[in-house]
Amino acid sequence: MVNQEWGFKENKDLHAAANFTIRNILEAIMGNIDETQTGKQMVHLGHGDPSIYPCFRTSTIVEDALVESVRSANFNCYPAGVGIHPARRAIAEYLSKDLPYKLSSDDVFLTAGANHGIEVVLTLLGRPGANILFPRPNYPIYEARASFSPLEVRHFDLLPDKGWEVDLDGVKALADHNTVAIVLINPGNPCGNVFTFDHMKKIAETARDLGILVIADEVYAHQVFGDKPFIPMGVLGDIAPVMTLGSLSKRWIVPGWRFGWIALTDPTGILQETGIASSLKSCLTITADPPTVIQGAISSVIKKTPDSFFININKLLKESADLFYERIKEIPLLTCPHKPEGSMFAMVKLNLSAFNDVVDDTDFCMKLAKEETMVLFPGNAVCLKNWVRVSFATDPAVLEDAIGRLKQFCLRHAKP
Repeated sequence: MVNQEWGFKENKDLHAAANFTIRNILEAIMGNIDETQTGKQMVHLGHGDPSIYPCFRTSTIVEDALVESVRSANFNCYPAGVGIHPARRAIAEYLSKDLPYKLSSDDVFLTAGANHGIEVVLTLLGRPGANILFPRPNYPIYEARASFSPLEVRHFDLLPDKGWEVDLDGVKALADHNTVAIVLINPGNPCGNVFTFDHMKKIAETARDLGILVIADEVYAHQVFGDKPFIPMGVLGDIAPVMTLGSLSKRWIVPGWRFGWIALTDPTGILQETGIASSLKSCLTITADPPTVIQGAISSVIKKTPDSFFININKLLKESADLFYERIKEIPLLTCPHKPEGSMFAMVKLNLSAFNDVVDDTDFCMKLAKEETMVLFPGNAVCLKNWVRVSFATDPAVLEDAIGRLKQFCLRHAKP
């Protein structure tokens, strides 16, 4: 009756899209947890947020910068839609250190976290008949946001036996004259991989030949601890135009701050000529902004955080990645084909034929939560069925406990 009176119609597309979000998926899994029944405290390896662990606490420099911004009373006002100039300039200078050319503040647009950046970019590129290329596996928010945009999603594979490199032949086969962009996540979420310069150059050349831009998701920029250095896709912006998505969340361990950016690394000016840059500015005037006090703190955060902080974080991540990769070999029902080199994640394959009563990856995660009070993220939600994504960014003792629980669960459900 209320619906008829007010003309309200339930948005089923909204509900469907929400089911793809990390929050909703994790909430569904956590609904199976009863700590009083298992007698075990919950271990959460389902998302990349190590900020709850003292060893991963952000730098006091970062905290002090925010306090100073608040107390200055200079940042209680509305900001410009694209962000305040000092913060944009600080991000431009920060990114330019790794590029063969200099970005200006006009090349940087501030967002309320990287997820907001994804929303803005997909909204900007959406038009009837257009398609966009996403990796498989992928970060789930891309799938959820694309459902609200007139963009057909096409998936290219990341190859686990090649260190999760892009299947370039697959990309070429998928693309057509309606393809607008290819999305790359480097360092990889959910795979923990890091692309080499040679491979990135081939990707850029493929994008150029196809006449599409590259959306470079670099939320985990510089969070690498293997043999491969992090190289921003923007260094190849002269081959194909690049829209880089970045965030303060992961490298500075402040995901709750919701501060990110979109940077145009486009030395040939293609994004300016096609009007994408001006459209991006227009789009940001009608969306949310990151809090102005955080914008006011960014210059100090960027310039004053000591290298020792980042070195220590990467050291902790490397130790956790090494521990996880070696210990997972003790569980024959699971396979981690590639040792993590960056980000906070690893993809683990389930050998379903060896399980007695596990149907798929979702069933695995639900039962694991109920029996071991432990949360992992199902691979189906990242477009790779019968795998699981594991975050190893935890306290070492917690990770040891988690691997032990995982082993007990697998052996308990293994075929005789």
